[in-house]
Amino acid sequence: MRPSDKESALVRPDIYINGRFMTQPLSGVQRFALEISAAFARVSAADGYPAPVMLTPNATLLEESTPERRVRAVGRKHGQLWEQLDLPKAIRNGVLISLGNTAPLFGKNRIVIIHDAGVFSQPNSYSWKFRTWYRFLLTMLRYSGARLVTVSRFSRSELSRYLHIPAEQISIISEGSEHIKNLPADTSILTKHSLRAQGFVLAVGNLAPHKNLAQLGPLAEALALRGTPLVISGSVNKAVFNAQGQQTLPEAAIYVGRVSDQELRALYEAAACFIFPSLYEGFGLPPLEAMCCGCPVVAADIPVLHEICGDAATYVNPHNADAITRGVMHILDTPAKAQEMRQAGLARAATFTWEKAARSLLQITEAVCP
Repeated sequence: MRPSDKESALVRPDIYINGRFMTQPLSGVQRFALEISAAFARVSAADGYPAPVMLTPNATLLEESTPERRVRAVGRKHGQLWEQLDLPKAIRNGVLISLGNTAPLFGKNRIVIIHDAGVFSQPNSYSWKFRTWYRFLLTMLRYSGARLVTVSRFSRSELSRYLHIPAEQISIISEGSEHIKNLPADTSILTKHSLRAQGFVLAVGNLAPHKNLAQLGPLAEALALRGTPLVISGSVNKAVFNAQGQQTLPEAAIYVGRVSDQELRALYEAAACFIFPSLYEGFGLPPLEAMCCGCPVVAADIPVLHEICGDAATYVNPHNADAITRGVMHILDTPAKAQEMRQAGLARAATFTWEKAARSLLQITEAVCP
């Protein structure tokens, strides 16, 4: 029997969200945190529970408070010092949910979502400072008593391997894709770069080696001969990614840099095909976003993308540039196949929602509540 609002407020501890991500540039982890924190607030309210409180540093935020997102600034520090020193002081007897790989090392009733084990398995993709700190932090969290959660079966197996804990001790929640449809498409991005609908192939990523964008050079050249450009969207954070390991973009590609959600939706919807050649992911949100927008997906043949995309994508060897080119060209030259993939992708994306993910997180939270 579900408790009433009054009973819930009396017997349930406060739930806090670690809002450090709200002060960081928007990338995949921050996107996850934004969407699931909002969905978590909605499902909590629907079940008659008190709304969670997001605690943030005193700094400029990605988004302001909304009816579904109660935000409270605490402490005077910023970054890692805020998270380790100021944040724990603001939490008394409640449960703290950290959504973006990092969390205080001390305290009770902590849930931390670790998205992947990339700092262990892909060391060349990260700066040595970032890599060293994250390896230390994740290892310490393993011993801290925090409840560990991740976003895919693949990531659970990776974290189990590198942190030396049984996989069953790590919970799994998924992600959603419907956020990409919540705002209208901004087609000015197409006009700005002289792109026509169904007249280009899209890739999204950054210059980290594991994103594997350098392998798209032959594809970009082959597409250019057909008058069909390869368009690449994304950016690189030099504080995170290893500058020495960065890869150059294919010369024949059009690089549009970081784009807004509205512009990204327009690119997904107008692209003839989406190519995702990544060598390593904890989840792989861009292919799911592309599917949600009705764009056929060609994805790297790696376990996590099979887990996420299922039968709705065409898979290619990410180490073989010719295989990547053949996979994309097959979609472009076979309209019936492209249409079949659009429908399959829409159906697949519909099975991944932020509400579903938030309900899984709520169940974990209930289990942690004292």
